[in-house]
Order: sequence, then C-alpha cells, then structure tokens
Amino acid sequence: MKKITMKIDGMMCGMCEAHICDTIRKAVPSAKKVSASRNRKEASFLTEEAVDTAGLKAAIDATGYTCLSVESAPCEKKGLFGRFF
Repeated sequence: MKKITMKIDGMMCGMCEAHICDTIRKAVPSAKKVSASRNRKEASFLTEEAVDTAGLKAAIDATGYTCLSVESAPCEKKGLFGRFF
C-alpha cells in the first residue's frame, strides 16, 4: 500500500476540498481514504496500484487549482485493528 500526498495551491473552502477529492477519485479509481485540507494545502490518498503522477497532476491543474508536488511513500498498517493512517 502506498500513500500519495500532493501539495495543492488554490483551495479556499470545503467545496474546493470536495472538488479536489472528486478529481482524485476520477483520475485514480483505486484511490482509498481520499482527503484534502485547505489549511495544510494538501491532499492525500492510499492505493495499491501504480499511479501516473503526471496524469494526476494534469487532472488537478485542469480543475483550476495548482498541483505543486506529488510524493509517494510506503504505508504500513498501524493500530489495534490494522487500519492505515
């Protein structure tokens, strides 16, 4: 499992966060636990499949927001019930 984190500029409200999450779900159908934060200026999700980072960045940029970076890191199960955090 990988955690993909993107730095995104331009989010101003909760609807912006929802719009980013919808765009990620469309660009990466295997995305799980998709979240966006206007305060941290980032969005993240989990996936087991390889992600086309250029395509993901282009999808975000096409919505009018600016994707500054895309980072991928391995994600391990943590906690009592093996949840991903």
